[in-house]
Amino acid sequence: MTLTFHWFLPTQGDSRGIVGGGHGVEVASAWQTREPTLAYLAQVARAAEQLGFAGVLTPTGAWCEDAWLSTAMLVGATRRLRFLVALRPGLLSPTLAAQMAATYQRLSEGRLLLNVVTGGESAEQRGHGDFLDKDARYARTDEFLRIATRLWEGETVDFAGDHLTVEQAALHRPPVARPPVYFGGSSPAALEVAARRADTYLTWGEPPGPVTDKIDRVRALAARRGRALEYGIRLHVITRDTAAEAWGEADRLLSRLDDTTVSGVQAGLARSESEGQRRMRALHGGSRDHLEVYPNLWAGVGLARGGAGTALVGSHSEVADRIEEYHRLGITEFVLSGYPHLEESYWFGEGVLPLLHKRGLWHHPDAAPPAAHPRVPLARPSLTADPAT
Repeated sequence: MTLTFHWFLPTQGDSRGIVGGGHGVEVASAWQTREPTLAYLAQVARAAEQLGFAGVLTPTGAWCEDAWLSTAMLVGATRRLRFLVALRPGLLSPTLAAQMAATYQRLSEGRLLLNVVTGGESAEQRGHGDFLDKDARYARTDEFLRIATRLWEGETVDFAGDHLTVEQAALHRPPVARPPVYFGGSSPAALEVAARRADTYLTWGEPPGPVTDKIDRVRALAARRGRALEYGIRLHVITRDTAAEAWGEADRLLSRLDDTTVSGVQAGLARSESEGQRRMRALHGGSRDHLEVYPNLWAGVGLARGGAGTALVGSHSEVADRIEEYHRLGITEFVLSGYPHLEESYWFGEGVLPLLHKRGLWHHPDAAPPAAHPRVPLARPSLTADPAT
């Protein structure tokens, strides 16, 4: 199986320094930020498409532009690029969200992917009028996806759950192909939802040992329900012609972070309810020392940023080696980013992707036969195979 690569759409702004934000941390950059104008986001999207990325991930939160609107405005600026749109189930009715996704799929000709984000921070959720606790939010996500999936399959849905209720819900025009669901999370509740409802389980970039453990747990949970998932990983990248150049860039990014910034960010992240965020913080412990937590895996990004906090750093060949190592664990999709996103996409796209192509692990989507771009069919028996549903 060849690998799939996605890039990141910086709807919170971009910079030559690390752009912080998310999980209770305000957006900030040590350098002048590039505003997330439609013109700049279109530059990033077109570069990603030209270089061979399959799609682009967009974040969700009050600290960035809305993912649905931003990506919908970029469909016409691109040709085949898919948009991995972040969706918070607690902020929309499942029927409205299913309709929005169906419309997006139809008008974009099948270019929507959904990154379902339960919401890891109660304080942020309360700002949106959502007062459920973390475990209840995951339970609601499960109900949300049960309803939405049935609507996408053309059913008329009556459902009464602990958190969501609909009567005679239906879509006038279901999508030809339902949008694939990506889902991440490290808590037991998150792994259960992923096993039941996701098509692709996403993990943040930890060393191979912890990644293997999480994948094995999700795989076992899914197998009990007669399901098989794809697995992806979210990482930043700093790749250059030589290892010395790449580590020099990592040192430059780190040098732009003063101690006051780091301590402030870490204080905010310490209040996070997210198990994934706790695991990211444990990799660096708030210290600038020993940030290479595994060969070519650097935890420095997490000193200034919530969410994904690790980067693959090294020569193009070394980064390709690490990607191949993660692939051996079962990872087939890589969601990547770098600062600035426009320039770093070229470093990776022109430096690493050709090496992976030579190794038989990747091919440019434009060179692929139609069968290499599968759409998820409407009939997905595995989604309803769980006897508990």
